[in-house]
Amino acid sequence: MSEQDDTEREFDLRWADGAAHKEPSARARMLAARWKNDPPAPVPFRAAPGHTARRRSSWLSTVVVLGCVVAVIVLLGWINFRAPY
Repeated sequence: MSEQDDTEREFDLRWADGAAHKEPSARARMLAARWKNDPPAPVPFRAAPGHTARRRSSWLSTVVVLGCVVAVIVLLGWINFRAPY
């Protein structure tokens, strides 16, 4: 029974894929209708030429990470030192 269902399903998929006209999705139809009356403004691929983001120094990030690692090591050593054996 399942073998017959699989062949029927495969036939349906081949029939659907071979259709001469494919209907656009609901979202594509919605956007086409919206843009017909009010087309979207063009959006540049890159930012405007005078706009640059401020970059932080990589050294600052390195110091912060290493400082956190040292603080954790010191805290764990202090906890081990205080713990009674």
